[in-house]
Amino acid sequence: MLLRQLFDHETWTYTYLIADEVTKEAALIDPVVGQMSLYTQLLRELGLTLKYGIDTHVHADHVTALGALRETLGARTIHGAGSQASCVDRFVSNGDVISVGGYQLQAIATPGHTDDSYSFLLEADGKSMVFTGDTLLIRGTGRTDFQNGDAGMQYESLTEKLLTLPDDTIVYPGHDYRGMTKSCIGEEKRFNPRLQVSNKAEYVALMGQLKLADPKFMDVAVPANLECGATYTGEYHI
Repeated sequence: MLLRQLFDHETWTYTYLIADEVTKEAALIDPVVGQMSLYTQLLRELGLTLKYGIDTHVHADHVTALGALRETLGARTIHGAGSQASCVDRFVSNGDVISVGGYQLQAIATPGHTDDSYSFLLEADGKSMVFTGDTLLIRGTGRTDFQNGDAGMQYESLTEKLLTLPDDTIVYPGHDYRGMTKSCIGEEKRFNPRLQVSNKAEYVALMGQLKLADPKFMDVAVPANLECGATYTGEYHI
């Protein structure tokens, strides 16, 4: 399996390219429209055919490349069930499988950061890895104060789904603001300060005290992403 972790400097977003090196089918998780030239270059150089563009949720901090990838490369677009995006080819529910060549991404409903947040589990080459979007970050968790976020629901998503995965499951988050690229479930259980709570009430209280400023691209990103980036007036180059 081929796995590349790509980074958008303007929004601190990680995008993941996964591909079957035999069939040459590929998928991009959480692509950013400003990185279209990088994606198309990599796909061309590696001889890959992009089958899917997948968003873990409707993002508030960057404009998705899903629409651009469908328009220019013919990729099918995927969101989790509950998304209000009007442009998506397929909505997956908890437990659904997305096949990329001989590999399978399993959809895990992990609402809380937003009401449409999903994570994706992949078993490949003897390893388990989970792409957690903004639900579980490295030494943090996604904020829950907009887009129908719910701290209690996020606590359940974390404790009943993500943290029940084997401790050696590799965690690939949607963002990191300190330069950390990956973690694992066992490490986050031990060292993630937001997980050192005794119950849901403590977690809800902790998240309620954050008082974070809105993402700087929120007013542009959310409406654009409900259209898979189609309303974005910036340019992308192929």
